[in-house]
Amino acid sequence: MFLLYYSTTVIIDAFGVWAEDQLFLHKTSLSHLSDILSGKPNRLIVVGGAGSLYVDPEHKVRLMNTPDFPDMFKPLASNMSEAFDSLKTRNDVNWTYLSPSADFSADGERTGKYQAGGEELMVNSQGLSTISYADYAVAMIDEAEQGKHIKERFTVVSE
Repeated sequence: MFLLYYSTTVIIDAFGVWAEDQLFLHKTSLSHLSDILSGKPNRLIVVGGAGSLYVDPEHKVRLMNTPDFPDMFKPLASNMSEAFDSLKTRNDVNWTYLSPSADFSADGERTGKYQAGGEELMVNSQGLSTISYADYAVAMIDEAEQGKHIKERFTVVSE
């Protein structure tokens, strides 16, 4: 009797630049990484942005296109959104794109509790769209271990 153990490698892409003249690298780096992983069993999980999340059930308006979205984040959100839109067309890569809540809090508390959603911006029971880096990381590792969102984007919000 043979016991075959197969493990798929999970690659987490946490690429980020803030300088305006380098924002295009969000698109080119993700495209390059996708080309490398094309046709391979590896899984790619991308640390995404919230700007490309939809704020309407018809999926016509993205958060970055709302009047209250901060101007200073629009170039970043636009480049990350274009990178995501391109990734969505890749049927040759086992990708997952994890968008945070609108308030992605670096110093927020780790609760280990979060709610997951799909393509639309979520709010918690207090009406806030927020998640700490720590809880986002928990969601990322949960996805790496469970693989519930292959070839999908999902979002998370703190409970």
